[in-house]
Amino acid sequence: MPPRLSADFCDRLRDSLHAAEYDADAVVALLGEQAHAALGRGEPEPARRATRAGAPLDTLVRLFLVGDAQPRAKVAQTLGDVDAAVAAGLLRADGDQVRAGLDLRPYSDGQGCWWVFADLDAEQLGGPVGADHVLGIGPASLSLTRATTRRPVGSLLDLGTGCGVQALHASRHAERVTATDLSARALALATATFRLNGLTVETARGPWFEPVAGRRFDQVVCNPPFVVGPPRVDYVYRDSGLAGDGASAHVVRGLPGVLAEGGVGHLLASWLHRRGEDWADRVTQWLPDEGVDAWFVQRDVAEPALYVGTWLRDAGIDPRSAEGAAKTSAWLDWFADNDVVGIGFGFVTLRATDCDTEVACEDLRHAYDDPLGPEAGAWLDRVAWLRANSDPKRLLSATLVVPPSVVLEQVSEPGAEGWSELVRRLHRTDGPGWQQETDELVTALLGGCRGHVSLAGLLTLLGIATDLSAEELVTAALPVVVDLIQHGMLLPVELA
Repeated sequence: MPPRLSADFCDRLRDSLHAAEYDADAVVALLGEQAHAALGRGEPEPARRATRAGAPLDTLVRLFLVGDAQPRAKVAQTLGDVDAAVAAGLLRADGDQVRAGLDLRPYSDGQGCWWVFADLDAEQLGGPVGADHVLGIGPASLSLTRATTRRPVGSLLDLGTGCGVQALHASRHAERVTATDLSARALALATATFRLNGLTVETARGPWFEPVAGRRFDQVVCNPPFVVGPPRVDYVYRDSGLAGDGASAHVVRGLPGVLAEGGVGHLLASWLHRRGEDWADRVTQWLPDEGVDAWFVQRDVAEPALYVGTWLRDAGIDPRSAEGAAKTSAWLDWFADNDVVGIGFGFVTLRATDCDTEVACEDLRHAYDDPLGPEAGAWLDRVAWLRANSDPKRLLSATLVVPPSVVLEQVSEPGAEGWSELVRRLHRTDGPGWQQETDELVTALLGGCRGHVSLAGLLTLLGIATDLSAEELVTAALPVVVDLIQHGMLLPVELA
């Protein structure tokens, strides 16, 4: 049964949490950096040592973050009516002891603190999670919050809200937030999260885009059940019932239909790496020929055995058990039957346009400067500028500048006649940290891009210095300039 966290209960709980100062900063201050980090690694003893005083905050930390049973009388002093909390599903009573029935933890975005309800994870439960398990705030959901642009919008859809964390972030920059989910339990917990934090969020239950059919939004965020494999649903938070990467493909195909003109969508996604098939070709096929700007960023590629083991453990299933062995075998058989050699994972940013579709598929498996959300917005800005200035005459008339975050690296080796250059490379030291090999002519051109002389003027000067014809230089330079602009290594002055 979904928890029964009514508005009145959430109001009383909020007062108790405020009184105990149960917020992210206070928890870190109580535990100290080392004990807090140890608790995040699943090592609770330092946190127990730091919470021996028995104050209300100590009790809440032990109850909800450490996962220990607490004396009923002490919990009553902190939260009030224990019977009401048990009836709501927040607590579990066992004689004179009380345990957490739900995960309830403070969460900060740097601007303030929220509280988030979710189900207890496999470690807290001491066994596998339920089929309708509602995942709390984890690495995947956090990565999506960082990969989302935060520009003011009128309406935002959180598709598949889960515990509601994406909607919480959306409340900072969206006037109206709508959250949907197929799971009644997820919607109950997300609704309670919104109530507890005093937020007004519209909620609707149903699969995929059905709850908002016929509506358009300025922004959509989605953390779908993107796990790749056979078409089954063991756990609703991760499995879609669609084969392979069908869930990610379905969301990408459906997003343009719920985006207002100029609206932007962000989602986590997975895609198959099949023998003899380029992953970029695969995901590009999910898009229409016109009406979309799309940026696919691949953050990781997992080999099948590692992928299966990771997701089994995530659900609390030991891969060495009989159940784990059977699931592993069926999963790996499906991968083998479908020529799957790897599973890609990453972010997708889409914008609805009235132009031909523009797609970029890029590998970002190296370290980069997080968050990626500002870069996603900047990529869309640069693509729009390039489209508006696609005529060579307009591009040549543009005044460009090299951002201060771009550096030139030159690697040379000693030789009989002195140093011999091995490589000349441009490197963005911010955002995605793109690198691009270059040559002496491009280096000379970029050296003049200081925001004062047009691109045409710089190419004329470069032609005089090199005895190359203007036509040769323009033909060679324009594709390079377009690529550098798209990657943020060269910017129009109006975007700098």
